[in-house]
Amino acid sequence: MSNSDRVVLALGGAGTVGSGIVKALLDKGFKVAVISRDSSRLERLRSFISPNTKDNLITIVGNVGSEEGADQAKQALLTAVGKVTDVVSSLGFSWWQGGPPHTQSLKDLHWVIETLLFSTFVSWKAFFPLVRDNSSCTYTFITGGAGEKLLMPGTGFLTVGAASTLAFCQVLREEYPEVPCKLNQVKIDTGVATPERMAPGYLNHLDLGEAVATLVERRNTSHTVFTVNCPADLKTVLLERNL
Repeated sequence: MSNSDRVVLALGGAGTVGSGIVKALLDKGFKVAVISRDSSRLERLRSFISPNTKDNLITIVGNVGSEEGADQAKQALLTAVGKVTDVVSSLGFSWWQGGPPHTQSLKDLHWVIETLLFSTFVSWKAFFPLVRDNSSCTYTFITGGAGEKLLMPGTGFLTVGAASTLAFCQVLREEYPEVPCKLNQVKIDTGVATPERMAPGYLNHLDLGEAVATLVERRNTSHTVFTVNCPADLKTVLLERNL
């Protein structure tokens, strides 16, 4: 399959991380579908991508955070594009600092877990069957490194939620060791920002997008975790290791 024959579903594609990935995939000639509950975010994404690629972007208003919503979004997606060959999942949020655990409620914890873990699970359950049995297909998770350490005081629930997502990705690799689909994870242990909001050591979301798009394009690794700690790792970890 050439890139123009491939249809990538970018879950979380309207966010900071996702938008960089969507732009890079479109620039490589892929068709890309993005589902979001917020139509205004989809419009911002359409204005952000390269003008000559807009015909290859399919946007769908839907909610992949519930089982019913994900099934409805899947039907709308298949009606619009006919098939999906690749999935990139960058759901959730990159930052939460609500305070130490004793100041939080069960409702707060549930919201964090729902946003980081439940949406990742529900969307995987809905969309993985579209690609799982084809060795030319890919499913790539983009996760954060917050699950391995407390980033700073008050971010504890972010650590809990991110850790649950990391564990879920590990479970998938080990539960489905022989699945034909290329199942990979990119774990980002630093900040990601748009060019105007960069800080020292952060990844430019455009550079991250290019690296992830190259990983998807090549399809020559599976059941692998690519850990990115700094901008230089995009080249050494994702691009050169995946030659």
